[in-house]
Amino acid sequence: MRPKGVTAKDIILSIIGNIGTAGATGHVIEYRGDAISSLSMEQRMTICNMSIEGGARAGMISPDNTTFEYLRNKPNMENIDNEIEEWKKLKSDDEAVFDRSLRLDASKMSPQVSWGTSPGMVSGIDDKVPNPKNIEDPVKRKSIEDALKYMGIKADMSITDIKLDTVFIGSCTNSRIEDLVAASKIFKGKKVWSNINAIVVPGSQLVKYQAEKLGLDKIFKDAGCEWRESGCSMCLAMNPDKLSPGERCASTSNRNFEGRQGKGKDSPCKSNYGCCRCNKWKIY
Repeated sequence: MRPKGVTAKDIILSIIGNIGTAGATGHVIEYRGDAISSLSMEQRMTICNMSIEGGARAGMISPDNTTFEYLRNKPNMENIDNEIEEWKKLKSDDEAVFDRSLRLDASKMSPQVSWGTSPGMVSGIDDKVPNPKNIEDPVKRKSIEDALKYMGIKADMSITDIKLDTVFIGSCTNSRIEDLVAASKIFKGKKVWSNINAIVVPGSQLVKYQAEKLGLDKIFKDAGCEWRESGCSMCLAMNPDKLSPGERCASTSNRNFEGRQGKGKDSPCKSNYGCCRCNKWKIY
């Protein structure tokens, strides 16, 4: 099972770190196992959402009781019990043959950070930035060298020593109500440092309504975060939500490509719940 603090985002970042951003090109990924079945429905959405970052056309998890209970109280589900019997058939046969299988031990995972300019450049929060001198593949070595230059960071430095200017909690990957509840528990009773700009953006108007009904907006604002209207925001540098040249952002979004969060030498790091639980990255 997953260690405490390891989220669905960490699982999918670990997978992409293993297979690379083109590892599933032309394929569909099916996720299974104890760590996957233990996830809530919204956590599963995070994993399937980022299948494309691994090169896949889609990602899927077989429906189970977690799926059925999640749908039970949704609109137009009056005949759900009849539908469930059909949905139970939507799973891979025991003798199914896959093009490739990858087995990862979730019990050994740690919170992950995509530190570079690709979702595949992943390290644990307590690890160090890779040193390109240790990479034999010349193409991978060059990509890491370029990423270090763009990010303005050094090889072998601790992930937690990477300077931040902004924290963005949002995007379609991690802005559902469960994500905001988890993030609010981290910020409650704390204050964001004055040199950090923290932005929280609900994924939809419904999520915003749910969060405000729970008082999460007050927790974030009391901590010094900006509580925004729902939307894409800094995930893709929408409207004024952009980094200035040289600034670095820890983001719960799905992609950290060059220029993704603004023009110039902006540097997005990708992680869960605003920098691997925020306290690890010392933003308050």
